[in-house]
Parts: sequence; C-alpha cells; structure tokens
Amino acid sequence: MTNVVAVVRRSPVVFPLACIAAVVLLFISEGSYWQSVGTLDRLAAINASRAKIQSLAQGILDAESGQRGYLLTARKEYLVPYAKAHETIADSFEFLHSYYGAEPGSAEVLRKLQALVATRLSELAETIRLLDEGKIDAAKELVLTDIGKEKMEALRALSAQLLAGETSNLEASRADIYRTLLLSRIGMAALSAVSLLALFLFLRHAETTVLHEKELKRLLQAERDGLEVNVAERTAQLTQLTQHLLTAREDERNRLARNLHDELGALLTSAKLDAARIKSRLADTAPEASERLAHLVSTLNSSVALGRRIIEDLRPSTLSNLGLPATLEILAREFAESSGVEVYCTLHAVKLEPATELVVYRLVQEAVTNISKYANARNVWIGVGEHGGAVQVSVRDDGVGFDTTAHSRAAFGLLGMRFRVEAEGGSFGVVSAPGQGTLIQVTLPQAQDVT
Repeated sequence: MTNVVAVVRRSPVVFPLACIAAVVLLFISEGSYWQSVGTLDRLAAINASRAKIQSLAQGILDAESGQRGYLLTARKEYLVPYAKAHETIADSFEFLHSYYGAEPGSAEVLRKLQALVATRLSELAETIRLLDEGKIDAAKELVLTDIGKEKMEALRALSAQLLAGETSNLEASRADIYRTLLLSRIGMAALSAVSLLALFLFLRHAETTVLHEKELKRLLQAERDGLEVNVAERTAQLTQLTQHLLTAREDERNRLARNLHDELGALLTSAKLDAARIKSRLADTAPEASERLAHLVSTLNSSVALGRRIIEDLRPSTLSNLGLPATLEILAREFAESSGVEVYCTLHAVKLEPATELVVYRLVQEAVTNISKYANARNVWIGVGEHGGAVQVSVRDDGVGFDTTAHSRAAFGLLGMRFRVEAEGGSFGVVSAPGQGTLIQVTLPQAQDVT
C-alpha cells in the first residue's frame, strides 16, 4: 500500500487516468447492459405478439372446428371449444391493440383483421343459430358457400402480414444485439489496448524512477563514503594532534620538573646550608638572630618540600624509579589522606611502555580528582592487571554517579582520558547511573619489549 501511494505521488497523472479508464469501462458496460436489456425486452414483446397472432389464428380454427362439429352432431359439447375460442380471440385482440398502439401501419392491419374476424365469427354464430332453430338445410347451405373460405384466406394474409412485420422486428432486434455486442467488444478491446499502453508507460516510468533512485542512492553512498573518509582522516588528525599536545605538555612538565629540581633545589639547598652555618656562628653572640635563622631554615625546609611536591606532580619520579604499581599506591594513599575516602588497591606489575605508564598514571590521577570534586563517594577501588593478553585498568567508586548521556563538568576530563587512551591504541569505557556510582574501564596493549 505504501509503495502504491509513493508511485501515485511520483506520477500525479496515474490516478486521474485510472479514474477515467474506470469511468469509461463502467459507461461501456452499463450502456451495453441497458441496451441489451432493452433489446431483450423488445424480443420478448415480439415473441409474445407472434404468439398472440398465432393464438388468434388458432382460435378462429378452433371456432370453426367447434361450429362444424356441432353442425354434424348437434351435440352441445362441441360448443365448448367454440366458446373458448371466442375468449382466446378476445384476449389476443386486447393484447395486440395495446402492442400496436404506437405503430399506425400495424394498427391499421390489425383493425382490418379484427373486422374480418368479427365477420367470420358472426357467420359461425349465424349457422349455429339456424341449427338451433331447426333450419338445418339453411345452416348447411351457408357453410357450403365460398364466403367463409375467402374470408379465411384474407385472415391468413393479414395474419401473415403481421407475422412478417414481427419477423422483421425480430431480425432488427437480433441485429441490434449483435451490434451492441460488437461495439462492446470493440470498446473493451480499445480500452484494453489503452490500458496496456498506459501500463507499459507506467512500468517504463517506474523503471526509470527506480534507476534514478538507484543512481541517487549510489551518489549519496559515494558522498557518505567520502564524508566517512574525511571524518576518519580528521579524527586521525585530531588524535595525532591530541597525542602531540599531550606529549608536548608532558615534555614541558618534565623539563620544568628538571629545572625546578636542578636549579631551584640547588638554590634552596645552598640557602639552607648558608643559614645553618650562620646560625652556628651566631648561636652564642646573638640569640635573637639565631631564632630568626631557625625560622628561616624551617621556611627553607618547607620550600624544599613544596618544590618536591610540585616536581612530583609535574613528573612523578617514583614512576621511573619504583614502577607503576608503587606510584599508584602512593597516589592512592595521598588521596585517601587528603579526602578521607577509603581506597582499595589491587595493583599488579604489568608490561607497558614508559609513555603508556604515564598515561595510566594521569588517568588514575584525573579519575580520583573527579571523585573528590563530584562523586561524594565513601569508597574507591583501583585495579591494574593483565587479562586476555592486554592490560586492564579500572577505577570504581560508590558515589552519586551521573547520566552518561548528559553533559557535565567532568565530561571534558573524561573526553581527555578517552583521547589519551585511544592515542595509545587502547579502549576507554564509562559505566555510570545516578545513585549507582561510576566505573572507568581502560584496556591497553602490552609492551612488546620492556628493558
């Protein structure tokens, strides 16, 4: 049904043509039907009139037979068919007058026929009257005259004339039926030819439309494929750019950490040593200055500790010295101390490239930072291990969770995690729902050769 509607919409001429064809077909069918019905009714009337004419002739013969039987035998039972013949003749004339009322020529012949029949019947009645009066010789003499024979010949001639007219009408009606059937056949054949032509044109148009749609689909598919290639290229470029930016940022952090460690650390250590030397010389001579120097040394110690924390944040030295599990253990312990959240670690030694280990560290660092800001969690679980030939990292909390389809402030942090993981050839997934906590799952390829 949907395809038909679509075709009609594409070809607005189809529906009007179908309606016109249906109307023409209905007109031809109805016209042929009613014309045939009218012709059949005329045929029935013609047959009825022929039957009445024949019944009229038979009635006259029956009347004569009854009259002759009565003359020969003088028995009353011969008058029964005579009386019935009168009724038949009267009924026939009544029908024929009604039938020929609209035909002046046939009506005139019928009037002549009726006059002759009336005369003949009066003659028959006269012979019966003479017989009833006992005038047998007079009745026989009347019967033996040729007047009755002449009138019967005239009756037969007029009846034959009426029958000939009805035969002509019958032939004409039959010709009308044949003509109606022929016209109906011609109309149906023409309509069928037009319908076949319309069907051919429609099928050709439909085929053209289908080919056009296929070509459009091919062009759209080619354009879609081109767009997908462009999107894939742009995505690859963005991934490479993200990786480059992240690598540049880590290199800048590493350089800044080295500078802070080498230069600032050296300056703070030198200042601390000078302050300690001055303090030892002034311990006995200037107690107040000694106290000031002690405060200075304490400040320098705090500065050194602050520098170390900044350096560790920029580039965790434990990652290259102690390995990934120990570094994550320290990160988890510091997070638990600063936030009051219980942290449970399941950390195993894994084979990763140094750059990938740094990605894992940053990912866990970003995850615990988001937990402290948004999750309102009481417990956190951190896991690192091997499974199925790959390294799996997970961070799970029992916090408030969030709708992963909605945008939030943590979405950019998660997006950054995803880009960093995918840049290393891994996969990144987040499972969360409001009130059900959050689970971050990462799968990374193992290092081929670890030295």
